[in-house]
Amino acid sequence: MGIVEIIMLGVALGVDCFVVSFSQGLIFRNNRRINSIKLAFTMGLFQGLMPVIGYLATLKVYDILLPYSKFIVCFIFLILGINFILEAFRDENGDKIQCIDLKCLLGLGVATSVDALISGTTIKLTDTNLFISCLVIGILSFVMSEGGFWLGNFIKKIQTQILQITGGIILLILAIKSLI
Repeated sequence: MGIVEIIMLGVALGVDCFVVSFSQGLIFRNNRRINSIKLAFTMGLFQGLMPVIGYLATLKVYDILLPYSKFIVCFIFLILGINFILEAFRDENGDKIQCIDLKCLLGLGVATSVDALISGTTIKLTDTNLFISCLVIGILSFVMSEGGFWLGNFIKKIQTQILQITGGIILLILAIKSLI
């Protein structure tokens, strides 16, 4: 693959990061700068490192995960989406709604990077430079995540509960999309 194809791969892999970060940006009220960086860093890190695992494991990981990857991603997004929606009804003041702890970040990082894991096989099979590929994918995922977070944050003039439910619905849509 050439640099154009690597960038296209990075953008395709970063779309989920953008959408997930957008849904997070809808609900965050406090510490937005540091939380957007934490989220974007996690997205970029997982998107950038997962191809390395796929690259190294190539067909072994591909054969094991491919039949289940859609279900793994679906399950993680489904659980996170349901949690967002349930939290919308549990928290009256809107201060505890945010999902930025280590457990949540790891869940989001894994959920958005299963495709990147599988893309490592393609990188290996096409004799593409692993370092450049992972760097481009990671940087694009970071940038797209930041953009998604701040776009979601910008349009959050709507009632918090509605935004939480919207964020949860976005994650549920990603869960369904992962099965298609």
